Amino acid sequence: MTINECSVATGADLDPAVALFRSLSDGTRLTIATRLAHGGESRVADLMAEMGLAQSTVSAHVACLRDCGLVIGRPEGRQVFYSLARPELMDLLAAAETLLAATGNAVALCPTYGTDVTVCGAGNNLPVCGGDVQVEARR
Repeated sequence: MTINECSVATGADLDPAVALFRSLSDGTRLTIATRLAHGGESRVADLMAEMGLAQSTVSAHVACLRDCGLVIGRPEGRQVFYSLARPELMDLLAAAETLLAATGNAVALCPTYGTDVTVCGAGNNLPVCGGDVQVEARR
């Protein structure tokens, strides 16, 4: 799939891009990808220590990134060192940082996906509150 100004991708053509951005939409996975982009290869134990998360949580997120083809593992003895599978992911993360710097707080203040979005009645499968826009919480 190629996205450029000469053509408009729609529907199924965008499915791979949707999957890519969905794989990075979780804060933990984005933190892991960013850490690997800036700090090089790392073990799950290293990521656990830096992020303060349980081994099972970090392992599950690394596995998701690996299953999506974004992260690869290099076994060494009983350890596995993870790194980004493609250098293009570093470019994508850098472009995202540039876009966020250019838009200021607009993305963070987005009523649907911004950082201030709260869940009404958490755990009750009620709508997500965000200004005038409400979307159903996904479970």
